[in-house]
Amino acid sequence: MNTANYDAIIIGAGHNGLVCACYLARAGLKVRVLERRSVIGGAAVTEEFSPGFRNSVAAYTVSLLNPRIIAELKLREHGLRVVERPFSNFLPLPDGGSFRLGPDTAATQRELSRFSARDAARLPDYYAMLERVTAVLRDSVLRTPPNVGGGLTDLGRGMALGLRLKTLDMPARRDLLELFTRSAGEMLDYWFESDPIKAAFGFDSVVGNFASPYSAGSAYVLLHHAFGEVNGKLGTWGHAIGGMGAITQALATEARVHGVEISTDSAVVKVLSKDRQAKGVVLADGSEIRARAVIGNLNPKLLYLDLVDPDELETDFRERMTRWQCASGSFRMNVALSELPDFNCAPGTQPQPHHSSGIIIGPSLAYLERAYDDARHSGMSREPVIEVLIPSTLDDTLAPPGQHVASLFCQQFNPRLPDGRSWDDRRDEAADLIIDTVTRYAPNFRRSIIARQILSPLDLERQFGLVGGDIMHGRLSLDQLFSARPVLGYADYRSPVKGLYLCGAGAHPGGGVTGAPGHNAAREILKDMKR
Repeated sequence: MNTANYDAIIIGAGHNGLVCACYLARAGLKVRVLERRSVIGGAAVTEEFSPGFRNSVAAYTVSLLNPRIIAELKLREHGLRVVERPFSNFLPLPDGGSFRLGPDTAATQRELSRFSARDAARLPDYYAMLERVTAVLRDSVLRTPPNVGGGLTDLGRGMALGLRLKTLDMPARRDLLELFTRSAGEMLDYWFESDPIKAAFGFDSVVGNFASPYSAGSAYVLLHHAFGEVNGKLGTWGHAIGGMGAITQALATEARVHGVEISTDSAVVKVLSKDRQAKGVVLADGSEIRARAVIGNLNPKLLYLDLVDPDELETDFRERMTRWQCASGSFRMNVALSELPDFNCAPGTQPQPHHSSGIIIGPSLAYLERAYDDARHSGMSREPVIEVLIPSTLDDTLAPPGQHVASLFCQQFNPRLPDGRSWDDRRDEAADLIIDTVTRYAPNFRRSIIARQILSPLDLERQFGLVGGDIMHGRLSLDQLFSARPVLGYADYRSPVKGLYLCGAGAHPGGGVTGAPGHNAAREILKDMKR
């Protein structure tokens, strides 16, 4: 059965697909978004997981969402409100102490001076170094990378990048090179001597990254998490009132204002193409939908290996896609709580500022490294790295009065378990281990849990299409960044099939709730439409 023709069909109603749809429809195109699940939002969705308790199911915190996209797509007018954390991070320590990062440099220096006067003195220089480099990254987020070996357009993009780098002095250029190639551990060991500050910064290097903080390239993952902002404050993290689904609901509202059709329970099983020209898609029910452009908002492996006829792709391109690296070692839990965690180092179950911050269980780089080594050899960390967020302390829409919800974002859990075992067999074991780990620091935690929602790496793949549980849609390593994302020659959101595009996190600038791949892909699609 054939249905109506469209200018553009977007596969996947995650945030990047909705961003792309908005920009295309604002330009006058007839757009339809097809979502496999019964709800829109992809991994940025808020759902009730126990009666009366709602939470951000997968993606769980806001910083990288681009401010230009927020403004141009009128997300605030459509109800999006983001509140900042009181301070960035709170680290309970094994000796019964704690460390707090933020809310500003002076406060962190005062806190850090309890551990090292030298580190406190060096902190402003570290922040200045990081900001010089993140300014370049921030500037590149909404730019299309140049294709290596491309034509005049790509030459112009390369020259623009060169001119931007020319504004950096030589020390900043050297810093940029180190941040893209070295390990976070090496860099942090140079800058600081005390464990808490290195752990607080090093945590970002393993988020969504199945690696040690001493793995080459992990410094870039740290950098990737540092270029965001909330309400105009650089490097800040916050909570979307109503959960992450508030972002995608606001995007859907804007899309519908411009006539976008959004269809749920509409799984795409094939991209229609002939002579390397996209023609439309086939749905699971056998119906065909025709379009001038087909845009994939899904992992590149799923798009190019599962949906596109192999004969329609260049042999080398397809082989490279089979080697696209996806594995983040992430394990997600959402828990309903009868009371707030009562930490040994900060007693009390009444709301305190640390309850509204990112609570990190991971007190040293050595701890983070052991977690990876354990997972690499035995499948999961004996002492996992955990970030606990309790958004209900900032947002009373998520839980009944006096009760709370918490997000637990955990590393490292190997997507591929040894001995051929399945995560379906070990998910509860892992969940108990995570709860026990938090309970060592907050003795009331286990008994306060009313309900829990468990998402193993396999669950993340099945439910959200995150291959290998990879929240980034592909490893953020030098061979999979910028002009090499997803492969050299196709960094401009296009593909070997004319009219087939990629607008998800597998394209530049990569993972996180940024909206940038959707924005940039739309710009290139509109250029092609005008031609």
